[in-house]
Amino acid sequence: MTGPGTADLFAQDGAPRLTSSSPRQWAVDPSWDAVLASFWQGDVGRDLQARLEARLAQGALIYPPNPLRALALTPLASVRVLILGQDPYHGPGQAHGLAFSVTPGVRVPPSLRNIFKELHRDLGQPVPTQGCLEPWAARGVLLLNTCLTVEDGQAASHAGWGWEVLTDALVEAVAATAPACVYLLWGSHAQSKASRIEVCARSHSQEALLLQSNHPSPLSAARGPTPFLGNRHFSLARDWLADRGHRLQWTL
Repeated sequence: MTGPGTADLFAQDGAPRLTSSSPRQWAVDPSWDAVLASFWQGDVGRDLQARLEARLAQGALIYPPNPLRALALTPLASVRVLILGQDPYHGPGQAHGLAFSVTPGVRVPPSLRNIFKELHRDLGQPVPTQGCLEPWAARGVLLLNTCLTVEDGQAASHAGWGWEVLTDALVEAVAATAPACVYLLWGSHAQSKASRIEVCARSHSQEALLLQSNHPSPLSAARGPTPFLGNRHFSLARDWLADRGHRLQWTL
């Protein structure tokens, strides 16, 4: 399931978009191949690929260009933090396969601005001027959305297509193999995976720290009973991992 392929071509307006429904065209780290192969060979995976192919044939603009880019940048064995988002940004040029992240040069979206506010509040780091989170991905922070594609201007348009089955399997793979991992679950959608993570980690004798709060969206970031702003998740994750011999830097 590795290889460069054609998925990084551009739409007529210059925005990167999905151009192939074949998972073989989406580069990933080989450590994820077993999970991916099991999914794509099953009925849900085949149906999902067929729906993507049909929409592309109808001229739909689908983002991001590589839905599995998070798996290309963060090998399974290196995952120390899992941040679980919902679905990709649906504006041209925004999504690039990492939850909450946008491509360099794109205006930082509101939820990500609040993430940066908490990063500054918690750790005293300067507020980043750009929203690309690839440095985190390279340090073992898996930035995974639960739905991995979206159509232009239509939020959650591919929700329920089958991506959730794959991302559940990816989350379980992390919980089963990571000796120590922090799970940042922001909002009810991400928190719905908490019991799945706990059961899987416990059954494989792995350590898991689950940190939960409201979503960083402006609609909920400051709202009780568990506001996102002030949750101190960045320092809590860093310190918990340091106690287990893992160094985590949140700088961008």
